[in-house]
Amino acid sequence: MEWRDSGFVLAVRRHGESAAIVDILTLDHGRHAGLVRGGQSPRRRALLQPGNEVAVSWRARLPEQLGTIECELVKSHAARVLDDPDRLAGLAAAASLAAAALPEREPHADVYRSFAGLVAALDSVDAWSLCYVVWERDLLAALGFGLDLTQCAVTGTTEDLAYVSPRTGRAVSRAAGRSYHDKLLALPDFLHRDAVPDETAIAVGLELTGYFLHRHLFLPQGRGLPEARVRLAERLRRPMTTLQSDVQRGAGRV
Repeated sequence: MEWRDSGFVLAVRRHGESAAIVDILTLDHGRHAGLVRGGQSPRRRALLQPGNEVAVSWRARLPEQLGTIECELVKSHAARVLDDPDRLAGLAAAASLAAAALPEREPHADVYRSFAGLVAALDSVDAWSLCYVVWERDLLAALGFGLDLTQCAVTGTTEDLAYVSPRTGRAVSRAAGRSYHDKLLALPDFLHRDAVPDETAIAVGLELTGYFLHRHLFLPQGRGLPEARVRLAERLRRPMTTLQSDVQRGAGRV
């Protein structure tokens, strides 16, 4: 049995002395693993970097077998963001999330296309962090756990939405949620209307999507968010933390 497809490298792990097992997000075959012979060689390691776009061929005697994979590089996205630690962290986080969250061998063309869009944004768009948070929101929706951020779950209003219910994933207006704000999740404006987010809004957005990713996809399996995703949130939270520290130091000098 054999097929050919386009894909993005998601994860690689050593197998034996020289081979590697690679996870690839493909257009028509979903997240698919396979054995890459010689996958630990320097040339193969450079090819099999998470986020790289590849042409894939998979072969096995039976469809349920692991099979072997051959890859040809289409575009080295990892190398293009190598000099930008934040973008590189975003690429690693997205790849690790897709590898951990997507069911194996189940086609998700919508996730493939959104991942391709995110990789393009990481490569060229200044507002890549906004694109990243939106990608996580869309990943939740693709896997059946979409957030309803269109109107207030209590009043039905579409105005001044400020919170999200941690139980239902539905938006709540500022007025309706005022008495329960300490039990609700903050909703950044850019996730439900056209708005340009600052660093604080991006950090809040990551907290929101991270909560539901953990609750719906990883907690039921007794796992936490992938380490690469945790590191990205820490990196993008750092400017907000630094600003808060500066404000506190300034207040102490008054």
